[in-house]
Amino acid sequence: MTPQTAVSPTGAAAGPTPITTPDPDQDAARRRGLRIMRGVATTLLLLAALVYVLTHGRDGAWGYVNAASEAAMVGAIADWFAVTALFRHPLGLPIPHTALIPRRKDDLGRGLQDFVGDNFLAEHVVRDAVAGAEIPARVGDWLADEAHAKKVVDEGSEVLGAALAKVRDEHVSDFIVQGLVPRFREEPISPLVGTLLAEVVADGAHHGLVDLAVVELHRWLVANPESFTSMLESRAPWWSPPKVNEAVIGKLHEYALRWLEDIRDDADSEARQALDSLLAQLATDLLADGPTQDRTEALKNRLLDHPQLTQTAVSLWTALRRALVGSLADPEGAVRERALVEVTAFGARLRTDAVLRERLTVLAQDAATFLVERYGREVTGVIGQTIERWDGAEASEKIELHVGRDLQFIRINGTVVGGLVGLLIHALSQFLG
Repeated sequence: MTPQTAVSPTGAAAGPTPITTPDPDQDAARRRGLRIMRGVATTLLLLAALVYVLTHGRDGAWGYVNAASEAAMVGAIADWFAVTALFRHPLGLPIPHTALIPRRKDDLGRGLQDFVGDNFLAEHVVRDAVAGAEIPARVGDWLADEAHAKKVVDEGSEVLGAALAKVRDEHVSDFIVQGLVPRFREEPISPLVGTLLAEVVADGAHHGLVDLAVVELHRWLVANPESFTSMLESRAPWWSPPKVNEAVIGKLHEYALRWLEDIRDDADSEARQALDSLLAQLATDLLADGPTQDRTEALKNRLLDHPQLTQTAVSLWTALRRALVGSLADPEGAVRERALVEVTAFGARLRTDAVLRERLTVLAQDAATFLVERYGREVTGVIGQTIERWDGAEASEKIELHVGRDLQFIRINGTVVGGLVGLLIHALSQFLG
């Protein structure tokens, strides 16, 4: 069989991939051990042959010795042939079904590939291995050491900081212009906003925002009556007397404060109910009313077309990135301190919360199973592909170095067992004769 050849990046055929030898000293030790065991097995064969020659034609007890030595030679030669046929042609003769490893290495590689995939990457095997590893418990025990938790935070901060520093402003701009804006332009926003607004109104989630707005507006009116007066005076008719303007604006300021206090203090005020009704109607219109939807989409497109949109987004990103990178680079920064607290708390919870450990174990099992199902064949395929690229003779030599010493015991056992069987057969022949 012609060895498989690798293909170079330029497309030209290359020779077989050489087999790497991580530790030449170990290979040398294996070679010495193989040579010694070969010598022992061959010595036993020669000893049996010598005994056979010296006892040939003798009767009595020597006949038993002669029969045992004859059978020992047969067993030794048969097992020598079997062991040698795995790696090469015995005596260099092209006997069929010999030199099995050099000739059939590709088939052996595919068989090994299927064996590993079927028995080591099966779903139940992977799940049992992940469960037996007790990963969440080990992580919790490891994070219990403050030095380990700090190492996680330090390493994570450095990696995250380096990653953020690599993102340039033009990358963000391109992502917004080429990725987000076209997507937002194609996606109707009215159903999304309408559904979200309907959920907010139904849950009353907007009440907190209303409370905050009312309180802040009331506080501003109390603290800035002059600004309120100046703003309204600038809009008063030119012919209106200043005294009248002052009296009217004073009353408006008083009524505005009273109105805001009523909204602030009364959860069922008419203003709040009117706002709830307005938002609910707006949510309904966004979901079902064509003109409202058209106006919303037009507003969306105007915002997306505004030249300041990208610049503002990039500026916000730049400011956020600068703050994060600076805080991540500071060993005593707020981000690292908070991260250390969270990592330590997470480790403690892993040690005490059995439900969390079980949930994380199931997630790890699902993830490992997904990876095996999706990429298992590619992983085991490396075995077959690698063996196919090996030179047959070199592969045979390497395999023999690893298992040949043990295989020589087959020859030794064949010699001993053959001699014992020959002795037994001779004894039975004498008894029956």
